[in-house]
Amino acid sequence: MRFESIVELGGKTATGIRVPAEVVEGLGSHRRPPVQVTVGGHTYRTTVAPMSGAYFVPLSAENRAAAGVAAGDRVTVDIELDTEPRMVEVPADLAEALARVPAARDRFRALSYSRQRAHVLSVEGAKTPETRARRVVKVLDELS
Repeated sequence: MRFESIVELGGKTATGIRVPAEVVEGLGSHRRPPVQVTVGGHTYRTTVAPMSGAYFVPLSAENRAAAGVAAGDRVTVDIELDTEPRMVEVPADLAEALARVPAARDRFRALSYSRQRAHVLSVEGAKTPETRARRVVKVLDELS
């Protein structure tokens, strides 16, 4: 489905694109359908989120840059239901640590995509090897 919208600024840096209710209904899924969004020739995966009586898809700084858009821009949006499984690519050091602690590994696998991704982004966001190692240990502690 295609629609026109404006990239809206919420707070200082958060941006999103308002999705018309009829588009969400047309996706035929539920109130928070997983979708693929294309803006400015850039496609990314996300979820439609109901907020304050409206529906939005988030548009991160990374996706804004890739699409070449900014808050306040009018954009053409292509959106479709995302039926592909969402799998998080676990970095080798975290995967090895999880393999050593089967209970933590099983709990990690039982987490939602977004919770798994949050743990992975925490580890990958470390700027030094020492911080990365501490974050791997923290993930294991939280899951044990």
